[in-house]
Amino acid sequence: MRLSSILIHVLAWAIASLWIIPFMGVFMASIRPLSEILSGWWNFQNINITPDNYINAWTNEQVPISRHMINSILIAIPSTIIPIFTASLAAYCFARFSFPLKNMLFLTIVLLQTLPQQSVVIPLFIMLSQMGLLNTLPSLVIVHTAFAAPWTIFFFRNFFATLPVEVEEQARVDGASDFKIYYKIVLPMSLPALSSVAALQFVWVWNDFFFALIFLSGARELQPLTVAISLLRGRYFVDWGLLTAASVLTMAIPLLLYALLQRYLMRGIVVGAVKG
Repeated sequence: MRLSSILIHVLAWAIASLWIIPFMGVFMASIRPLSEILSGWWNFQNINITPDNYINAWTNEQVPISRHMINSILIAIPSTIIPIFTASLAAYCFARFSFPLKNMLFLTIVLLQTLPQQSVVIPLFIMLSQMGLLNTLPSLVIVHTAFAAPWTIFFFRNFFATLPVEVEEQARVDGASDFKIYYKIVLPMSLPALSSVAALQFVWVWNDFFFALIFLSGARELQPLTVAISLLRGRYFVDWGLLTAASVLTMAIPLLLYALLQRYLMRGIVVGAVKG
């Protein structure tokens, strides 16, 4: 190997090691008794591996992680599927059809990506309250779908622009409608983009704390994992084993998703984000 390749590999491994050290601290604290980690999780003189922290977090009487994980799943799945369907359909129109003010509308959608969450939370709170959706799971699904629309449309439009038009033209000659071409030809060829958007959007919604805290403040039983973990912290005592176990359980679903979709993830991100 050339010296430059060796240096790149060493640098990459060094960065990966620095990134994984905090996770190792969290993981070691989650599988060891509290008395062993008080002097530091890196102290390996006495190691007693135990699943008690995970069991206590999963079945906690006041904040059961099992129930809040179901809430997170019920929020994240529709908040991922709905934007993928609606945004991909809109992006296909931008990529393949011409209509008045097309470029201006697309530019507006792109600029909406820069809209901060904090700037619209009060109008959203008032609107959802008037609609009777506060403290309900659909409120978060609606909000996450709306915030996902700009970047997913931009992402899919760039990816669709790289697909060969000849296949669609042949299908149109054979009598296929535009919608049939979209879901029978374009979507199957867009599996890398679909996988990338699904992973990114799912993890974004799964890790959301701000919207969940605001819009589900009056429904503790409906709050997702991100908010529930903060409730595990006691007023006078912090059980770090319980908190770290809940944190690892929260990370498990996104890590599993990335592992399943990693075959398509990087290809879809590179093409969808760069090609325009």
